Amino acid sequence: MQDLLFLSQRIPFPPNKGDKIRSFHILQELCRDYRVHLGCFIDDPDDWQHLPMIERMVASCCVLPLSPRRASLRSLRGLATSDPMSLPYYFDRRMADWVAPVLAGRGLAAAYLFSSPMAQYLSAGPKPGRVVMDFVDVDSQKWLHYAAKRPWPWSMLFRREAAKLLAFERKVADFADASIFVSEPERRLFGSLAPEADARLHAIGNGTDFVYFSPDADYPCPFDASHPTLVFTGAMDYWPNIEAIGWFVAEVLPLLRRRRPDIRLVIVGLNPTAEVRALAAVEGVTVTGRVPDVRPYLAHAGAIIAPLLTARGIQNKVLEAMSMARPVIATPQAFEGIAAEPGRHLLIADGAEDFAATTLQALANPRCALMGRQARVQIRRAYGWDAQLAKLSALLHAGPRGDTYIPSVDMGSLRSAN
Repeated sequence: MQDLLFLSQRIPFPPNKGDKIRSFHILQELCRDYRVHLGCFIDDPDDWQHLPMIERMVASCCVLPLSPRRASLRSLRGLATSDPMSLPYYFDRRMADWVAPVLAGRGLAAAYLFSSPMAQYLSAGPKPGRVVMDFVDVDSQKWLHYAAKRPWPWSMLFRREAAKLLAFERKVADFADASIFVSEPERRLFGSLAPEADARLHAIGNGTDFVYFSPDADYPCPFDASHPTLVFTGAMDYWPNIEAIGWFVAEVLPLLRRRRPDIRLVIVGLNPTAEVRALAAVEGVTVTGRVPDVRPYLAHAGAIIAPLLTARGIQNKVLEAMSMARPVIATPQAFEGIAAEPGRHLLIADGAEDFAATTLQALANPRCALMGRQARVQIRRAYGWDAQLAKLSALLHAGPRGDTYIPSVDMGSLRSAN
């Protein structure tokens, strides 16, 4: 069995843990074929409970704490260099010191990088046999969206990060043997921004654990079921989620309550910011914070909303809601890249008036229950992890690019100036 280095921004979670579901399933897949050496960070103290399980899966690991506050201060070093701030945010000398002997001494068959800032650690030693870069989303374009919606000086800072990070993403894509994105639209977008790498770009989507996210279990109802209840899920310290639910409460909920004063909204997700917690003061709105299991909230929801205004890639929250066979109302941004048919598997709404009218339709129309069942059938058909990861082995086992290809960057150019 050959050795593989897996570097990830955050510790891969079991499959019921939100945004880390992709890295966990990929790690699990790689552990079947390789001795995996895992390097990653933990930025939430609650995540340490998962470390023993991860340690049992891998041959060796380096798991380091990451303080978001300290990392944010550290990221300002990027302003003094040509680096994007994302690089010093995720740079830790202890990680570099752990990676160096893994690269130097094991004759690595491959390296799998989950999120572009982790590529900076490959400057510590010789290049592995194959390098696969999982960008997931085009993060540089996310910063560009943030810049368009924030006042100065944040807009200036975010535009700088977008430009610097795109330049780094292009270097990494040129260095890697293959680069992966979570959806075909994201792959095409990056191909338009980095045409020199287009031939080595691939789309491998997210999957959903439709056994875990099943509507057939007997879930206790976590709220008063006598009222029609809308549910929104997600990490509530993530700005696109904060923006989405803030817009919904300010613009859509008043329109709903004019027609249905008894409507309730439950916001489910860890680490709600002060801005999110303040929404609980609005009549009919509940903010739960972290919950041990999101499935009861999904199972008993009258409808599940995904009113994202800024989104990249595939939204796991939408896939999980569809797997639970509930009516889903999503913005076009939240729907992008999902293999489903609007009007058959979920409902799409654009703008406050349309979102309110579509939500009322979902709550009132018995056919929406059938839509939920059709959505679950579609999830089983299109989003099993085995089908999504079928391409991965081929990308990792492919031969060298060939003697005629000389990458325009070397490993040293991926090094952060830290």
